[in-house]
This record gives sequence, C-alpha cells and structure tokens, in this order.
Amino acid sequence: LILEQNKTVANKIKISGGGRCNITNKNLSVQNYDCSVNFVEPILKKYDNQHFLNYLHDNSLDTKLINKIVKGQYFFNSSSDFIDHLLKANSHNKIYTDAKVRTIKYDKHFIVKTKKKIFESKEVIVASGGLSYERVGVSDIGFQIAEFFHHDIVDTGAGLVGFTVQSSEFWFKDLSGISTKIKLKVKNKEFKQSMLFTHKGCSGPAILNASLYWKKGKIEVDFLPDIDIDKLLSKSNKYISTILPLPKKMILRFLSHIGVEDKSINSLNNKEKELIKTLKEYRFAPAGTFGLSSAEVTKGGVDTYDIDENMQSKKQKGLYFIGEVLDVTGELGGYNFQWAYSSACAVANLIHKVHDSV
Repeated sequence: LILEQNKTVANKIKISGGGRCNITNKNLSVQNYDCSVNFVEPILKKYDNQHFLNYLHDNSLDTKLINKIVKGQYFFNSSSDFIDHLLKANSHNKIYTDAKVRTIKYDKHFIVKTKKKIFESKEVIVASGGLSYERVGVSDIGFQIAEFFHHDIVDTGAGLVGFTVQSSEFWFKDLSGISTKIKLKVKNKEFKQSMLFTHKGCSGPAILNASLYWKKGKIEVDFLPDIDIDKLLSKSNKYISTILPLPKKMILRFLSHIGVEDKSINSLNNKEKELIKTLKEYRFAPAGTFGLSSAEVTKGGVDTYDIDENMQSKKQKGLYFIGEVLDVTGELGGYNFQWAYSSACAVANLIHKVHDSV
C-alpha cells in the first residue's frame, strides 16, 4: 500500500533533470554525500549505480550518459518513461493519492491515520522526502513521525541552492546571466564546475554543490582555473580586458570593483597587479541562500545514528526511513536519486527475507 499525499505520484521525478530525470551517476562514491560515511558507504556498495543501471536495462528503460553540466550523469529520454515503469511495476499494489498522513501510532501494530481513512500495518516505510521545492507538494510529515518515535532531527536547511551576497559582492548582480568555469573551495571540498551570476547573487553547479557544505564564513573561488596569471600579467601592450580569458563584461565590472582602470598590462603598477591576481583566490562570505523554495534538496533530516543498516529504526521495530528524509544529502548529478534507490533496496531486501521465511 502506497500513501501519496499529492493528487498525482512522482511529482519531483517528473521535473528533475529538466524533465529527463538525472537518475544516477557513473562516478559514485560516498565522498559525493554530506553524511555519516560509516552509515552510507556499505549501503551504497551493496546497491550501487551498476545495480540500478542493470535493473533499468533489464526492464528496457534506456538511459544516456551526458557530461555537459556534471560529469557522469545518466538521464532518461523522458522522466515519464520512468514514472510509467514505476506505476506498471506497482500495478499489483494499492496506491492512494491525496492521502495526506495525519498521524502514525503504534499499538501492537502501526495505526496510520490520513484525512480520509485509517490503515493498519506491521511495517511502515517513510519515504516522504524533504522540505525543498514547495511546488511539488512537500511535507514535514516524515520529521513529525520521526520525532513522535523519539528520533533526533539534524537541523534542516536548503541544499543544492544558490547564494545571496553581501554588499561587498553586489557587483555579482550586475553580471546576471553570465556563466564562467571556476574552481571553488569550501571546507575540505573542491569543485571545478561552472558558476552562474544571478540577480540575487550566484548559482550554477559549483555553487549548488558548495551550498551542501557551507554553513557560514568565506568560500574561495578561482575564476581562472588552469591559468598562469603571472604569465598573463607579464609585460604586454595589450589591455587587461583582452588578456584575461573571461567574459569582457565580467572583467570590466571586476576592475571597477577593485578600482583598477582597464589599461595596458605594462602600465600596471605592482599594487594593481596584486589586486587583479585576486581573481585566482577570490574570497567572499555569502549572505545566505535562495531558500528552500528554490533548493533542489533538503540538508539535514532524521539522524542516521538511530537507523540500522536495513534502514530500520533502532527505536521502533518495523519503522523504516529512506531517501531524502534522512540526514544524507548528495551532490548535484543524480546522487540523491541513487541514495533513494540504495536505501529503498536495503529495506526491500530485509522485508523479502522476513516474509519468505514465514
């Protein structure tokens, strides 16, 4: 029995990956997750990306490897293909839509109350997702259930989301729509992907990934990865805006920001050259994020400390938590769908074993 609070199923799958659903990634590692490594790693190893791709192939679902935005992403031709398969695969199960869960209690078995009906079961799997992307019909019911059964919730927040900027970086806003390849460092993570300037601040793959690990303080951006800036700033009659391999509008706005005139390289003094070199290690502290309404995922969630390797609650037998509702958050590129699959398979394997032995 599947209880879906929305009027239609799989709303988030439908819009993911631009409507093509970025289902998993070729380069799967626990290092692609903000999580408890000891908890997540064995689950990913047992049910990894190859298991998933084999399953899709066996069910005649075509996927394409596309490296354009994030390396190693697998997509469907259309997310509808996957949704249709899931509905067909569950045709023997009852699916109740518009069935928002009100409460879950336990008295020898689980009593699940929705706004229309009450259900009873020996086992309950909570796969309610997070709080991001309100328009797909999100809910905090998973966190409510966890707290009712005395689980801790790691502070939730927006993940895979853009940054707003402080007044010192308002020059970013003047470049809205411009994208450039960068190398970004945040905590002990490094991302070499594109950054997009927006009217709020900045976004793009590198920034979205950085948002998983940033809490406060500065991040460092190299706007000229793989470029020897000292060599570029050696004596030359050419102007700065023609030498630096960046969008011209960005160079001119950056020069205005640091107070350096666009002029020939050989006319720069040492102080001006040092200011230009900050393009290689530009540090700024975001003001915040675009918020949960714009975030692709929710950071934080049900603490995995009290969840076992089969995704079962250590506090209540027969209660399971899978996917985004847990404090496991993947980077951009199909990692969160892979976690949903891997964690679901861990539960399914246990339940099948138990039922087969009865």
